[in-house]
Amino acid sequence: MILTVFRSRLTEAAGEDYTGRVMELKELAKDNPGFVDIKTYTADDGERLTAVRWRDKDTLRDWSRNVRHLEAKRLAREKWYQYFEIEVAEIFRTNSFGDKNTALSTVGQDF
Repeated sequence: MILTVFRSRLTEAAGEDYTGRVMELKELAKDNPGFVDIKTYTADDGERLTAVRWRDKDTLRDWSRNVRHLEAKRLAREKWYQYFEIEVAEIFRTNSFGDKNTALSTVGQDF
């Protein structure tokens, strides 16, 4: 498995065109063979972190060549981001505890 960590800070110019493109790219990625999942978090200071998992290097490489993704990368540099940093790592070990899906479905329930 491959993990891509994307840290960024948006510019004030990142408006509805940015939001629309992000939603489009998430759907395209989900339909791409080898996509596992994506999570995005925003820190109190506005820095954003997106973690995307892919089945393997080949499927990540295929995604990196997607035309809409390439267009978004160009706009990211020109307009949407003050900065960004991308790290790509190969997952060689995973540990887990419990059932993530069950835990998520019980959040907020009174026991």
